Amino acid sequence: MILYKNDIEKLRTLIASHTEVFLLLDENTNRYCLQQFHALGLKNDNITIIIPAGEAHKNINTVQYIWSQLIENHADRKSLLINLGGGMVTDIGGFAASCYQRGIDFVNIPTTLLGMIDASVGGKTGIDFQGLKNQIGLFSQPLAVVVLFEFLETLPKRELLSGLAEIIKYGFIVNKDFLNANLPNNPTNPINPTWIVKAISAKQEITVADTTEQGLRKILNFGHTIGHALETYLLDTQKSIKHGEGVALGMIPALYLSEKYLNLDHQITLNYKDIYKQQFNRFNLNDIPVENLMDIMRHDKKNQGGDIRFVLIEDYGKPVYDVVVKPEDIKDSITYLIDYLNDANYWGK
Repeated sequence: MILYKNDIEKLRTLIASHTEVFLLLDENTNRYCLQQFHALGLKNDNITIIIPAGEAHKNINTVQYIWSQLIENHADRKSLLINLGGGMVTDIGGFAASCYQRGIDFVNIPTTLLGMIDASVGGKTGIDFQGLKNQIGLFSQPLAVVVLFEFLETLPKRELLSGLAEIIKYGFIVNKDFLNANLPNNPTNPINPTWIVKAISAKQEITVADTTEQGLRKILNFGHTIGHALETYLLDTQKSIKHGEGVALGMIPALYLSEKYLNLDHQITLNYKDIYKQQFNRFNLNDIPVENLMDIMRHDKKNQGGDIRFVLIEDYGKPVYDVVVKPEDIKDSITYLIDYLNDANYWGK
């Protein structure tokens, strides 16, 4: 169930039906978003659980801390956990809630653009393990997802761009119109809410049709295979990138491979390269060992029988999942991405 600001009374009713309410935040949402949460006029004597911010803390140690806080404060099976934060908070909070006493209710209130249109919707929960993103987790639907556009005003531009990449992704797998999404230069309206609602609706339609990612839902991973590998490899370095930045980068080699395997029109790749230049940051990936990325990709959850599988497209809105790609072609696509980022004539510097 997706709730917006005019649905707050429904959220109050949901909260009131539970014995105890716990509020999970990270250090950032505790500092920047808690006041806005209280302004909703909800029950404000919740027991708060504050965890460190950042993907590096999306691990079993943090989950154990959440569980210990639930136990110490006598959470029972009729308790509710409200996850207030970005994708890291909703992922780990949903996972912790779904395992505690075999499952308690949880509500996601995403505070980032990426969280609103991606992480909090669809019922995926999980944590990183042994350096691999979302390696441990389960499918578990939140009682509700509450989307409040006011939280976007608290975000730096880089966070907004991370979410924008996931919206643009729908331009390739659902409808070309999503490629028109952008960030206007307006701090009080950093992105047109219409794009957010459309992206949420698109994801809902896909995930309802394939809740546990046996088929259709795999198309949501367009751009993610190499994007996740880049994000994972750079996680503990000074060049760490955000999830959406990885996806924005990963769509370039995905389009390159779509040309090779599915005869995608080269102009579609060129068009996206222009969009990337206009919207996203240029990264230096020269010193990334391609073999390290390959090792990470071999652990991708979409793989079967040792083959690395991609989501590619035949045309706008025509995705194909489970495409087995040869290792040498994957390496070529990464080289293509690096050459694009290094093209001084194209970038004008």
